[in-house]
Amino acid sequence: MTKRNDEYLGFEQGPIRPPSEAASLLLRISRNCPWNRCAFCPVYKGERFKPRPASHVKRDIDAVARHVQALRQGAVARGSGGDDSLAAQAAAHWLSLGAQSVFLQDADALLYRQKDLVTLLLHLKSRFPWIVRVTTYARSATVARLSAADLERLRDSGLNRIHIGMESGSDKVLAQVAKGTTAEQQVEAGRKVIAAGIELSEYVMPGLGGRAFSKVHAEETARALNLIDPHFIRLRTLALPGSAPLCAEFRAGEFVPLSDAEVAEELLRLLEGLDGISSRIKSDHILNLFEDLEGQLPDDKRKMVLIVERFLALSPRDRMRYQIGRRMGMLRRLDDLARPGPARMIDKIIDSHAITPENVDRVIRETMTRFV
Repeated sequence: MTKRNDEYLGFEQGPIRPPSEAASLLLRISRNCPWNRCAFCPVYKGERFKPRPASHVKRDIDAVARHVQALRQGAVARGSGGDDSLAAQAAAHWLSLGAQSVFLQDADALLYRQKDLVTLLLHLKSRFPWIVRVTTYARSATVARLSAADLERLRDSGLNRIHIGMESGSDKVLAQVAKGTTAEQQVEAGRKVIAAGIELSEYVMPGLGGRAFSKVHAEETARALNLIDPHFIRLRTLALPGSAPLCAEFRAGEFVPLSDAEVAEELLRLLEGLDGISSRIKSDHILNLFEDLEGQLPDDKRKMVLIVERFLALSPRDRMRYQIGRRMGMLRRLDDLARPGPARMIDKIIDSHAITPENVDRVIRETMTRFV
């Protein structure tokens, strides 16, 4: 439903959030994405970016606060206009998960007018004084335009983590996927966030360069991350949903995606290139082949490298069995291949669908698009 800017029709939530914000209250302060041209992204296409009025967001906060208070007292809150049932659902879900964090939606909350964003952050703190984390997505291009004082003001008002989709530190790859930023700008923005005392999550997309740019994608992304030293490096492997522009390039033969083995080799190159930083690597998305590829640099680097090397050393059939088991949610780590129950189920799926080492990556590619 399209909402007029001057009419409050009730509590809103946007379509996406980082996996790490699964337990957060999702609070929509703007709709859609201001850039909306990334070739790998299927979200928001055809939609205009528009900040919501601060008064509407305040009403959302107040509605959730009213329902939280009522739920804690075992009562039922009265609505305040619009579709109040969504606020009630959000409050109940948030409470059931601990009600500790809030995520500001949609794709770039830092484009919001600074004065109004500070007001909303302070209002959040006044209504939910117990929350420990307020986070948001932001584009590097937006952060790079903000002053140190702007970011520090947001930090002091309660914003304590920013998620940035770096995707790649290679200008060639960034241009290929129309990311709308450069490696230099990515580094500048990341350093600004850290200097302001705000936690930084940088998202990296294995496979984004395709076969043509896999090497430069891994090496230059590692270089950019080394210059930033973010608190978190989060992996999210490329998928090709039909609505993403990059999928049209794939169908036209202009983009050649990597096989899982090639993605693993790219990950090795990336890991080996990370040096002199203390970031925590997180593999917190179903698209990733290695759920357990997580650890604190530099201490856990060798452990993570060994996970990828073990996969590459498997026989073609066992590698295929792990790929299928992982994508179907039956396996979480390589050691799970030795479990008889999941192994039998995986072999049954392989046999019933005529999956072979030669066609497994096509099957996996089609499966992955369901998770985007």
